[in-house]
Amino acid sequence: MRRDSGARVGPVQRWSARLALLAGLAAIVVLLVFAGLSSLALLGAGIAGLAVSAASLWWALTLRGIGRPLALALAAAAPLAVLALYAWAELLWVVLVSLALWALGVYVGRATLSRDRSRGGDRDSDTDSDTDTERSGPPELRTAPPRRPFLIMNPRSGGGKVGTFRLKEKAEALGAEVLLLDTAHQQDVGALAERAVEDGADLLGVAGGDGTQALVAGVAAGRGVPFLVIPAGTRNHFALDLGLDREDPSTSLDALTDGVELLVDLGFVGERAFVNNASFGAYAAVVQSPAYRDDKVGTTLRTLPDVLTRRRGPRLSVRAGDTVVDGPQAVLVSNNPYRTDDLAGLGRREVLDSGALGVLGINVDSAGQAAELLAGTHARGLTALTAREVVVDADRPEIDAGVDGESLTLPTPVRCTIRPRALRVRVPRHRPGVPRPKAPMDWRRLWRLALGQESAPVTYTRPR
Repeated sequence: MRRDSGARVGPVQRWSARLALLAGLAAIVVLLVFAGLSSLALLGAGIAGLAVSAASLWWALTLRGIGRPLALALAAAAPLAVLALYAWAELLWVVLVSLALWALGVYVGRATLSRDRSRGGDRDSDTDSDTDTERSGPPELRTAPPRRPFLIMNPRSGGGKVGTFRLKEKAEALGAEVLLLDTAHQQDVGALAERAVEDGADLLGVAGGDGTQALVAGVAAGRGVPFLVIPAGTRNHFALDLGLDREDPSTSLDALTDGVELLVDLGFVGERAFVNNASFGAYAAVVQSPAYRDDKVGTTLRTLPDVLTRRRGPRLSVRAGDTVVDGPQAVLVSNNPYRTDDLAGLGRREVLDSGALGVLGINVDSAGQAAELLAGTHARGLTALTAREVVVDADRPEIDAGVDGESLTLPTPVRCTIRPRALRVRVPRHRPGVPRPKAPMDWRRLWRLALGQESAPVTYTRPR
């Protein structure tokens, strides 16, 4: 835990906070002055429209046949009807101006608070640069370059990025031994990695998707050798949270000659490692379908109605520490918790070395609960926890699971654990970095900053 002591507010922060407060106040004043008492009706109509749209999306996911297009039409028509109401009342411009001012206030306010948090409290000087990324996370360890690196590459991964970026040729030019997977035959990448270490490899690496990354990462952690991530997959979530360049995977090869090591956690489902997450319930049922790879959208729309309405699939029960979640439709157990305080941050992890699993459980039984869930992360249907061990049980002997995107069937109960700082990840010394998380909006704290008062101390706690 780190506690940042308050300090005097600098002039740039003070005026930024004032601008945010002024924009927020102006949004309210415009609404009240030009709409009067009608402003309450306008606000109510807007909230009702959003609720109807959210409920309609739930119906679109749970209905089949003519019900689905009707639900989608209603989801699109609700906000249009609200805008038409505003236009009929000749107050559309008032609403748009008010929303623009409010958005400006929130944008500037969050940027001000994030700048304050990133500095560990306020300072008298505002001369420091304020960039969108920072070298956050575990400390970097300078170690000698590997002498016998061994890299496994999937030529089909990510639409053929291995060939597009000439990863094999570039890695071999740097002294690495490269094994191209034979995509026509199933190969045990874990066994290939084990054999490479026995033959003297002092670094293991993968150019492929997160599922392959996880299998080899498990071997690297068990053998105590560093692991190199080359983001040649489709989404590359692990590389994102490591701050690697996902646009040009060949830059990750710089770690072979000019790299540092990070000690990060590794999640396990039983004895199988995962670098991102293990999912159970709705998503796992979708990816289990043989048609999923060729028709992701169609398979999802065909599978979700039965899963979300509990007509298909097991009834899950999740125990995380002292908390029990009964009957969730979807469960996500992640290697370190995902952010849930900001829609833009969903899918990102602020740290990879907290020593805790993240748990997200969704339990939605009605359109009203779906609307509440989409309205915010504090909805009753969403459970967010952290724990060192998570047990997923069911009313069946086996359940479907998606482990880093790979489809599995596992015997119940399924035990998920985390091994703190078990994986040595070698990354380039020069890399893009992890995007800086935005601070949550706090109007009271902005008020203190605007008055030039000492900012309140901020405490950061990593779950253990």
